[in-house]
Amino acid sequence: MIKPLLHEDPQHIGTYRLVARLGSGGMGTVYLARSPGGRTVAVKTVHAHIAADAAFRTRFRLETDAARIIGGRYGAQVIGADPLAGTPWLATEYVLGPSLDEAVSLCGPLPEPSVRALGAVLCGALGQLHGSDVVHRDLKPSNIMITAYGPKVIDFGIARAIGDDRLTRVGAAAGTPAFMSPEQASDREHTSAGDVFALAGVLVFAASGHGPFGGGQPADLLYRVRYADPDLTGVPAALAPLLARCLTKDPPLRPTTRELAAALHDGHGQFADHLPPVLLAEIARRATEVWQFRPERLPATPPEQSVTGSGASAPGHKTGMSRRKLLSLAGLATAGVAGAGLWFRPGLSEAKDAKTPSAAGSGPAASPTARDVEGPWRIVWSTDPSMADDTLPPLFAGRTVMVDYGGHLRGLDPADGTHLWTYSTTSSGSWAVADGSRLYGIVGSTEKEHVLVSVDPTTGLKARSLADQSDFKLPSSGGSADLLHASGGSIYLAAGSDTPNEYDWHLHAVDSSSGKVRWRVPLKEAKKGDGYSRGFAKVIGNRLILGEAPHDLLLTAFDTRSGKVLWQNTLPGWASESSTPVTTGEQLASDGSQVYLGSRTLQAVSLTTGVAIWEFGRDRYFERYENSYNHYGPPAVRDGVVYATEKGRGIVAVDAKRGELLWEVPVPDGNASTRAAPPVLGRTRLYYGEASGLGLIDLSTRKYVRSLKTPIRSFALATDKRTLVGSAQDGTVEALRLDE
Repeated sequence: MIKPLLHEDPQHIGTYRLVARLGSGGMGTVYLARSPGGRTVAVKTVHAHIAADAAFRTRFRLETDAARIIGGRYGAQVIGADPLAGTPWLATEYVLGPSLDEAVSLCGPLPEPSVRALGAVLCGALGQLHGSDVVHRDLKPSNIMITAYGPKVIDFGIARAIGDDRLTRVGAAAGTPAFMSPEQASDREHTSAGDVFALAGVLVFAASGHGPFGGGQPADLLYRVRYADPDLTGVPAALAPLLARCLTKDPPLRPTTRELAAALHDGHGQFADHLPPVLLAEIARRATEVWQFRPERLPATPPEQSVTGSGASAPGHKTGMSRRKLLSLAGLATAGVAGAGLWFRPGLSEAKDAKTPSAAGSGPAASPTARDVEGPWRIVWSTDPSMADDTLPPLFAGRTVMVDYGGHLRGLDPADGTHLWTYSTTSSGSWAVADGSRLYGIVGSTEKEHVLVSVDPTTGLKARSLADQSDFKLPSSGGSADLLHASGGSIYLAAGSDTPNEYDWHLHAVDSSSGKVRWRVPLKEAKKGDGYSRGFAKVIGNRLILGEAPHDLLLTAFDTRSGKVLWQNTLPGWASESSTPVTTGEQLASDGSQVYLGSRTLQAVSLTTGVAIWEFGRDRYFERYENSYNHYGPPAVRDGVVYATEKGRGIVAVDAKRGELLWEVPVPDGNASTRAAPPVLGRTRLYYGEASGLGLIDLSTRKYVRSLKTPIRSFALATDKRTLVGSAQDGTVEALRLDE
């Protein structure tokens, strides 16, 4: 769906004038844009802090290459790209037509001639990819756009070269369970035969309106993909045997794309001749309406709107879009690329001369009356949407709350949520860190410049530059710097670069007062070919604990005085494709003698030796084939007890010394969640993230009490230890006072 541009969005990316937003999320932003000649294009940009990861850049370059290989006949034609830019971008044609899942929703299951024509063209698309030794790995209805001239395959974010193990690790996103091949579901090599399997699943969906293995939880789908027969109910009788051959579990028994195309269609007639009239009309409507909307840009501070019970605007207040325009925008096709993020000018500080309220209400007393807020909590304030990313917890320095939004760091007043200032932290993708009183970030005017700066958290203005590119010994041709932690007068960061033949990353300790590099030590690559994976770090006593987790967790302890490696240990299977249990070092739980981690199991690791002291949960029963998913969220520890959320159940309390279960509290169905945030421990209560918001456990009675419906996902306690601040999926930031 097309949305207006935000005030901070750029006017242009490359030579393309931005017109609107098509989508935004955790990875980047997709814009609708016009070329100098008036051509409508889709421009995908990537968050700078994501692009700093060398593995991601490899993946983005491969996505660009795969899109070029498939070309304009079978895909969204690549118009321009710069995968090496500080903020990488990819411009493609704007595909005028619905996705296959939208087409089936509109028309119902497609007639057999449509399915056959669709399958034959898709065989040609896959054959072109396979001829260049590339497999798609995520073919599904939402990745196939229907135009009058034929289907177009989009989104090559996890495509990779056949047999390239390094790129297998880069493109670690496993795909979509409902349309995944059995070999992919079993973590085996996904070859061109795997794409044929996925294509057959897509055709089953087109012909019947349902996938070949039904729906439900990912674990259930993966089991059925590997072991169950496909459901071909509703598939035309003449097509069912052919698609069944494609859906066999044994890859060598599946037909090739050439064989399948010949069996599906004789090649006569135009593609549009085989489409139902309703679908053709929808394609024509979208092609017309793409020119019927006017570009809009939201102001920096949206004016307050008076909302009545019926949802009408106050008299005389401009509502923004007419019904005609809203309908035309809602009907436009997706761009053929997906992602999320926010463009920015590196190093730009936008400190406000006066406070500009962003709270949803009129002040601290305003609370959303439509929500149930009864309980030992009070909603202090709630901002407008698009204020922060929901993947990162807030930072606290002095009296300021700071949240990240696609490279922008925003300062909020903890009293009422007022937006105080905005600071662009980096051109290469590193998030800022704080030591409780001061804020630090890496900025640069180009992708080849990295400057560590100190920022005043009260004003959002740069206080001073501390270290630069030369201090980190980065090559003049580029490299990346990744801020990790600030504590005890030192700032810790990783800096280096990846090349196909060399891994060159170092950990630096920088004096936060003088900017002098106190020590610099080489980092070990977690696994050959993985490159550097953005990690987390935290100072515990005289040790800096660094964790890197592309898949397995490489945990390293450094002496904070000298940088000497004290121990190193690898915890296998720690992170899954869908979740990384710890986002920042601040979420790392420790009692001074051990550090506690949650993933498939709960583990205690000795701070002295790095050895795993105990492991909890290995013998706990979970649904079959859920081993690739995290069972435990990041824990919290206090007074010899480790607390963690357990997938699908509730809260467990484990003895910190022995790893034995002390007690557990089940919560209502659908409420338990292994969220990115650790539980928050109050004096007598435990607060945890759940599917519907925030849950409450009474520690004295060890019983579930109630839940609060709140959109926040990533949250943390403010410095007053009474206010919980978190961000939601739509970018809203909310503060809750925990009254105990």
